[in-house]
Amino acid sequence: MDSSTFFSQMALDLHDEPTAERTIERIAEYARVATSCDDAGIMLVHARNQIETAAATSQRVGESHNLQIVHDEGPCLDAIEGDAIYQSRDVGSDPRWPHWGPAVEDLGIRSVLSIRLETRTRRYGSLNLYANSLGAFDEDDLAVATIFVRHASVAIANAHNEEGLQVAIDARKLIGQAQGILMERFDLDPDRAFEFLRRQSQAHNVKLRFVAEWVVDNRNSPDATFEAPLVTDGKVAAG
Repeated sequence: MDSSTFFSQMALDLHDEPTAERTIERIAEYARVATSCDDAGIMLVHARNQIETAAATSQRVGESHNLQIVHDEGPCLDAIEGDAIYQSRDVGSDPRWPHWGPAVEDLGIRSVLSIRLETRTRRYGSLNLYANSLGAFDEDDLAVATIFVRHASVAIANAHNEEGLQVAIDARKLIGQAQGILMERFDLDPDRAFEFLRRQSQAHNVKLRFVAEWVVDNRNSPDATFEAPLVTDGKVAAG
């Protein structure tokens, strides 16, 4: 398969993935194939500089990423915060990462190529390629990986945007459903029904969609009293 066909097929496959999480996992899988490396992984940056391993083609990739967090050094972190590309032909003796390099050499990793995942408006993280042999990545691999990262960054951005848009659409539908229930039960017009939801949201310091969800869930219990849900990291706790 030539490169143009490969990237076209990849773009179609990534577009068909139902969630951002699955899109990122497929990117790691494709990255390994595109560069013929032994393993690939993706580190993502979230709010407040939280960094996570979002995809890994093997357990040792996750271990490699964790070792960078522990030692506060490594090419994956540097690609996010420093230059866009970091490459090492021999991680065990690379002076840039004196603690991380020997640690991952024990995992069988000898070469690494890390490239920042970003669009013009946002940095998402880094794509990290690992090889078992010394000097595994040449100029051709770097060229392919650089092109690959551009496609991957756009795919990640689109997946996040679509997922965020779907959440907003679902919330709006839920609020509309709650409005309809209140209008029917209390003979309210749409504005007054929405104002009731908004007041409950402010009084209990929860998002409007949580109030709407409660109204919908308790539509058959007219005597129920609203209680604010326990919210952790923006999610309603189960139970």
